[in-house]
Amino acid sequence: MADSRPTVLFLCTHNAGRSQMALGFLTHLSGGAAVALSGGSTPAGEVNPAAVAAMAERGIDISGEHPKSWTDEMVGAADVVITMGCGDACPVVPGRRYEDWALDDPAGLDVAGVRPIRDEIERRVRRLLAELGVRAG
Repeated sequence: MADSRPTVLFLCTHNAGRSQMALGFLTHLSGGAAVALSGGSTPAGEVNPAAVAAMAERGIDISGEHPKSWTDEMVGAADVVITMGCGDACPVVPGRRYEDWALDDPAGLDVAGVRPIRDEIERRVRRLLAELGVRAG
């Protein structure tokens, strides 16, 4: 039986900050009613520690995540693809809904610098969930 939950793929260059925070918010807020995936065009070695700390302040643990490359399978599974600064390196597949979220890159920022980016990602994820008909918890 096919999974009828909406699947959202979050893409950024290093898959270490923005896309990981978005994955954490969508997973947490949807309560399992939506599926979140994330990937990068050139993955970093680890998730940005300041992003991990900023998400922990919201009670969301992304410390177990790791940066990974996006795959054709991920793109094929996604109903919505959200790009965050990966430009031409991000894949485009016909028939998918695409949005580009212009957000500052949290690389090199401390937790105080990441908070506004985190808060904007949360707002956008909540809006996206509402558009998908998924009640945010």
